[in-house]
Amino acid sequence: MLHSARRLPHAAVAALAALTLAACGSSATPSAQTTPTGTPGTTGAAGGAGFPVTVQHKYGSTEIKAAPKRVVTLGLSDQDAVLALGVKPVGAVDWFKESPYGKWPWAKDLWGGTPPQVVGERDEYNMEKIAGLKPDLIIAQYSGMKQEQYDTLRKIAPVVAQPKEHQDYAAPWQVMTRQIGKSLGKEAEAEQKIAAIGERFKAVKAKHPEWAQQTLTIADSFEAGKYSAFTKTDPKAIFFNELGFKLKPEIDGLAKPGWNVAELSAEKLDVLDTDRLVWVTSSTAANDRIKGEPFYQKLKVHQEKRDLFVPYTDPDVGAAFSFNTVLSIPYAIDQIEPLLTAKQ
Repeated sequence: MLHSARRLPHAAVAALAALTLAACGSSATPSAQTTPTGTPGTTGAAGGAGFPVTVQHKYGSTEIKAAPKRVVTLGLSDQDAVLALGVKPVGAVDWFKESPYGKWPWAKDLWGGTPPQVVGERDEYNMEKIAGLKPDLIIAQYSGMKQEQYDTLRKIAPVVAQPKEHQDYAAPWQVMTRQIGKSLGKEAEAEQKIAAIGERFKAVKAKHPEWAQQTLTIADSFEAGKYSAFTKTDPKAIFFNELGFKLKPEIDGLAKPGWNVAELSAEKLDVLDTDRLVWVTSSTAANDRIKGEPFYQKLKVHQEKRDLFVPYTDPDVGAAFSFNTVLSIPYAIDQIEPLLTAKQ
């Protein structure tokens, strides 16, 4: 991935969080060995049921010899899948300026009273803090981890980097959940959770077959005159696509190579004139600013009240489908269905 823009809020200050967007050989960590890409995976029982396992990733393959007990997650949402599979990460990175422990209703109970140590913000990692936690596994799925960062981290512990067959930040949640499940020796449990969410999507699509005939666009705007529409690889777009909605291919064509958003001026807002338009915003002031834009007022989707303004937080609806994880998706479905079906 050459470049990527993660259009998400600093929830505490309602500001834009934009992200700009690893080696081979043996690991110095006794419990793991990293080999060049393409090395076949192996399984065995020496490290407990299902271990060792070998997980393929962007920078090669990593062998995990025993069930990990001290896990650090460096992907922006990786902690959710780890929690869902019964493991509390000892360290995680910050994303929404709420800390990984945060307030998220889909994960709060699983954290209990044991928050992780914050070891970085987005793709900037504090190597000393990570080393100080003495992890036996480092996971970085929804991340933009660089080669040099990977080279440093694998000297601390086994590292399972981004899925190799997808651009950074573009792997489906199912792929990342499976990678994490395999790394933790919990593949069967991961598949069960993926299947359960698949049934949730199936049920809501059966309840609303009309959605399959509608094209939907997701957008945001963090400052006057600047607008963003999310591409098909963004978790938010993926979520609505799995609800049954069609996405607009033109959005992908307008985005810069490797970006998850197409940046639009007010004059280009006509691209958002689809059957349904969902704005994910940080405040009512932002909503009022968008609605007051003369070019926006001309759109039929607005005039016919087929647009929907959803907050990132308070309630945490937008955050839930921005995370789009095995934990947050059920909450997101419960929250968004009544909003999509309510009379405007």
